[in-house]
Amino acid sequence: MKIDVEYLQFMWPMRHFLITCGDIKEKSNIIAVSFCMPVSKEPPLIACAIGKGTCSCELIKSTKEFIVNVPLSELRSRIYYCGFHSGCQVDKFKETGLTPKPARKVRAPIIEECVSHMECKVKEEIVTGDKNLFIGEVIEAYADEAILKGDRDIDYAKGDFPRKVYAKRFKSL
Repeated sequence: MKIDVEYLQFMWPMRHFLITCGDIKEKSNIIAVSFCMPVSKEPPLIACAIGKGTCSCELIKSTKEFIVNVPLSELRSRIYYCGFHSGCQVDKFKETGLTPKPARKVRAPIIEECVSHMECKVKEEIVTGDKNLFIGEVIEAYADEAILKGDRDIDYAKGDFPRKVYAKRFKSL
């Protein structure tokens, strides 16, 4: 027998990314995102779904830029902090101890502790249900040399289905 379920639970485990946005010289923020994927090779496009009305959503809308930072699993507790706290209320760089560094081509900072960075300029914004889907063109991509040489393995940060978040919407969980 098959029973009704929350469809999202079968999409996990998903890789976590830390997206930075804003301006390193003014207001910048970090948001933990799992809804992020490549959507085109040429031109290189990445789509990221960001909650409507969040601090990060507003920063991306105003600057039209963001960076997808790739964290390793050792950053799991910091990823969760960034996912469960609002950048409008706390400075996530200060609270997590993550290090903001200047990016190569956009105003948002990269996260030094991450192993790869994809700097994006927003090409399109699509308003969806409870998220805004930002499609960004990757204008610069770089990674730690040790990973590219194979001297260090990528142990991606993956997360389980976030019952804590979706249980509020779906009583059956």
